[in-house]
Amino acid sequence: MPVFETGALALTLTGVLGYLLGSIPFGVLVTRAMGLGDLRKIGSGNIGATNVLRTGNKGAALATLLLDGGKGAAAVLIARGAAAGDAAQLAGLAAFLGHLFPVWLGFRGGKGVATFLGTLLALAWPVGAAACLTWLAAALVSRISSLAALVAAALAAIWAALLGHSDLILLTGLLATLVFWKHLPNIERIRAGTEPRIGAK
Repeated sequence: MPVFETGALALTLTGVLGYLLGSIPFGVLVTRAMGLGDLRKIGSGNIGATNVLRTGNKGAALATLLLDGGKGAAAVLIARGAAAGDAAQLAGLAAFLGHLFPVWLGFRGGKGVATFLGTLLALAWPVGAAACLTWLAAALVSRISSLAALVAAALAAIWAALLGHSDLILLTGLLATLVFWKHLPNIERIRAGTEPRIGAK
């Protein structure tokens, strides 16, 4: 648990602004700007970078990945600069929820993996780096993006504890729970052996 230092009004404003920042659907905006169509009608219909990659445009997917991660990081850094660590954690959570449930898209958003990683990197870069490396290692071994995301999310709280950021354990646990919840269909496909592999046509 973080030490609560910020007043209720400031925390409320931090939460609202973090949510609005996180709810910006960069995947939809990037694909539309690049003339790739409506992302919600492509592939899985998800607004994240993995589905953007299904358009065949790697540049658009990379831009979406960086922007979705960046909005989580930006929310944390702005809140930390304006207030304190408790506000930073709340802003990160709010940005993550904004990505999952964006008001602009009828609360139908993405699965939050990039925003999750970007938030961790801004809150405590060693924890975020460990989570990113975990995702990379799991992806290289399994060739399944969703499985890599689940492994990274599951180990995030452990990394926080091992790397001396015990104040992040509650938040990382909550974020990981939401990641797993959003990936329930993927988990079923993984169990059935039908989850698409990275690079598969």
